[in-house]
Amino acid sequence: MKSQSQNHKTKMTPKFPSEPLCTKASCFFCTMNEPSPSLRKSKISKFFKDLPLRNDQDQVLALSSLWNIAMKQPNDPEFPSLGIFECMAKLINKGINDRKWLLSDQNIYIPYYAAHIIGSCTMNKAQFAEKALKSGVVLPLMELMRGKITWVEQRVAVRALGHIASHDKIVESIIALKHEVKIVELAMKIATTCLKRVYDEFIELEKSKRLKYHSDLITRGLGGLEVESRKAEEWSSQLQCWSLNLLNCFVSKESCLGLICKREFLIEVCGIWGGLANPNSPGGIGLLKAVCQTKFGRQSVANSQEVIERLCNLSRSSDNWKLMGIDCLLLLLRDPETRVRVVEISVVYLVDLTLLQDYHKIKYGELRLGNKKAERALEETWDLKVERKKKEKLMSKQEIRERKSLVGNLKKQGNMSFRAGNIEKAVIEYSKALDLCPLKMRRERVVVYSAARVHGKSLWRRSQAYEMQGLARESLMDCLEFVNGRRLKPEQGKDWRIPYYAARMISKQFSSTWMYNIPDDFSFSGKPTVVEKKFTERRRKVKRERRIEEGVIVNANARLG
Repeated sequence: MKSQSQNHKTKMTPKFPSEPLCTKASCFFCTMNEPSPSLRKSKISKFFKDLPLRNDQDQVLALSSLWNIAMKQPNDPEFPSLGIFECMAKLINKGINDRKWLLSDQNIYIPYYAAHIIGSCTMNKAQFAEKALKSGVVLPLMELMRGKITWVEQRVAVRALGHIASHDKIVESIIALKHEVKIVELAMKIATTCLKRVYDEFIELEKSKRLKYHSDLITRGLGGLEVESRKAEEWSSQLQCWSLNLLNCFVSKESCLGLICKREFLIEVCGIWGGLANPNSPGGIGLLKAVCQTKFGRQSVANSQEVIERLCNLSRSSDNWKLMGIDCLLLLLRDPETRVRVVEISVVYLVDLTLLQDYHKIKYGELRLGNKKAERALEETWDLKVERKKKEKLMSKQEIRERKSLVGNLKKQGNMSFRAGNIEKAVIEYSKALDLCPLKMRRERVVVYSAARVHGKSLWRRSQAYEMQGLARESLMDCLEFVNGRRLKPEQGKDWRIPYYAARMISKQFSSTWMYNIPDDFSFSGKPTVVEKKFTERRRKVKRERRIEEGVIVNANARLG
């Protein structure tokens, strides 16, 4: 591939029109270098029609170049208008149905590039996504989602369908074609099983046993076994998070919501996050927020105490996505039908979220909370908030805007003081912000209230508390924030080191939050299969080797001697 690419390099660039073109009539690079715009379009259209019928090595090189162009120029209308989607759909179908063709030459790369090109061309423009839908790309992509080739093609198929379905108009068209239920079922299955598949088919294998084209696509030929494994973990996390993103596109549709809101799946979604390998993805909390924006979804979430507790822990943690956890709780607390079920659990965690319209029912009426601690927390804030709300109703819009700006400045000053190690000053500034922040600005109050309560020692203690509860993710985030806070203190010099106890906690929670750290007795399909047993044995072996490296396990023979 490399030598062919070098041979065609000058022909791909129109800077050298005087250079001789190759003699191949169907050469993609000569077609792209055609100086006449009308003739160029005609040749490109013919190339897309002929490409699925050809059987030569230039196909892969042409697809690779198309992939590069689609990534760099996703909004260019030229290729979508000339038949690129029909071409890519046919190539994917050919790879699925013609095994002999797929395994000959370098054709194994073609379905991956074809699905990736579809996703890139449809990510921004709804008209391109509509054209792709009419070109019949959905069914071939669904076949890749079923795992008809490998997880690598599954990943780009999920990405492509996620981009297509991100446009509201296209979702309605998919529903009209009656594909939505099967897409949702496939995405749910991928989200809960893809980590195991990637582990089985790539990560646990020795380098010599890994599929070469997987390694080539993952690393682009750069890096050894460790780089491949790390990149494969990142790709598996992307596959999982993109599956959740695809579900997000259908969550507001009645035919799909019941499937997504199954109790077991919601509990599992709580534990899905992008991790440190994929920090820009909200993971499961992004889907939960979308679920909580529907009435049926809120009722489903409110019926699961485990989900509510995970949302409460997230909203008080140092996680980057804590605001989404707060938003979910606010949506649940604002709904009269879910409020009472949620407040008994959440009020203990989020005292400042007890700004409920039904205060008077709890204080003076027959409505009673089953949790005494929750009732006390409500009572402590009742008098202050009732009087304060009356005064704030008389405030003008201009005064509210001024207060909001002032609260933001005080919060920033508090953050700066906290990072500088001046905890007392930070607490004073956070307290001033709370005093000025209007009660109806609930989200802002929760953020400031959380910051006011968090300092170095409490972060460390909360990290320990989360660890005792088995909440490794929350424990890790608080511990990292604790270490970062100590590092930024002015008295710390260049030779500052992470405290041993914190380093040990971070090491432990890194291991616990590793995406392949699945319980040894976990079965992905009910009854363990032979592959699952092998997977479990391999995990136990890896864990034992790590403990030996850390010096936790002493060799039994040496101990006896």
